[in-house]
Parts: sequence; C-alpha cells; structure tokens
Amino acid sequence: MLTIPVGKRDHIIGPEHAAITLVEYGDFQCPYCREAYPIVKQLRDQLGARLRFAFRNFPLTRIHPQAEHAAEAAESAAAQGAFWPMHDRLFERQFALEDENLVEYATELGLDADRLAGELAAGTHRDRVRDDFMSGVKSGVNGTPTFFINGQRHDGGYELASLLAAMEVKAP
Repeated sequence: MLTIPVGKRDHIIGPEHAAITLVEYGDFQCPYCREAYPIVKQLRDQLGARLRFAFRNFPLTRIHPQAEHAAEAAESAAAQGAFWPMHDRLFERQFALEDENLVEYATELGLDADRLAGELAAGTHRDRVRDDFMSGVKSGVNGTPTFFINGQRHDGGYELASLLAAMEVKAP
C-alpha cells in the first residue's frame, strides 16, 4: 500500500483525475530501472489521458554510488522546471553519471549548469531525495523499480504486458 498519496510535491505526467495512477520508485543508476524506462514511456503512449505517472527517487546508494547525486541533479533540474527532461537524460545516459556528466546534461538541456553544480556540492536537494526514499520505505519498497498502481503495490513483472494487465484489473 502506498502510504503517502500522490500529491503536489510529486513529479507527475498525466491528468490529475486519470483512471490509473502509476507510481515508480526508481534509482537512476539501477539497470532494471533503465529497462523499465522505455516500458513506462510505452504505457504513457498507449494509455494517454487514462494514465497519471509519478516518479519518486529511491537511490540504492550501497550498490549504486552515483544514484544519490543523479537524483539530486533531477531535483535541481525540477527546481528549474525541467525534471522530466533530466529524468529522461539520466536514464538514456546511465553509463555516465559522474558529477561532471550531470552538469554537462544540465548545459545540454539549457539549464543553469552552475546552479546545478552548486546545488549538488551543497546538498541542496538531499532532503527532498531522502523524503522520497523514506516514503518508499514506509510503503514497503526494498528494491527498484517498485511500482504502485492506484495505491497498491504491483508485485508482478514490469514488462509491458504485465503492467498493462495489472492496470486493467485495478482501473475503475
């Protein structure tokens, strides 16, 4: 069960009153999240206005040492109005997540790269990432990607057919 409902603090694509809300707890350095990334895009394309998608940070720092700063970079981009472009860039270039890469991505996306670099150095968005992580822990998340469909944890696979079938069952 999703303990903290989707709300204004979340990064959301899709209409507020969509029939299906999909929440992903993800880690930008996780290879399984990278595999899920194009599947979620397909879901969004197929379901259109029936789907609202929210992404929450769940960096597994013990096994993915660059995941924390990648999440903070996404939050820094969000503060500049560009969470989703940075989200996409981080998954598309998961092979390069060093701080200098993150700053480079900010430049490529037309963001204030110096601001992003300064915010990474200062840990400006660390608490926001930690809040996401702790909301996941409270909801029983222990790995990534973990999906919730209309507030219920999806324990099946994250292949397109599996997620679509689960959504059809849980959609009103």
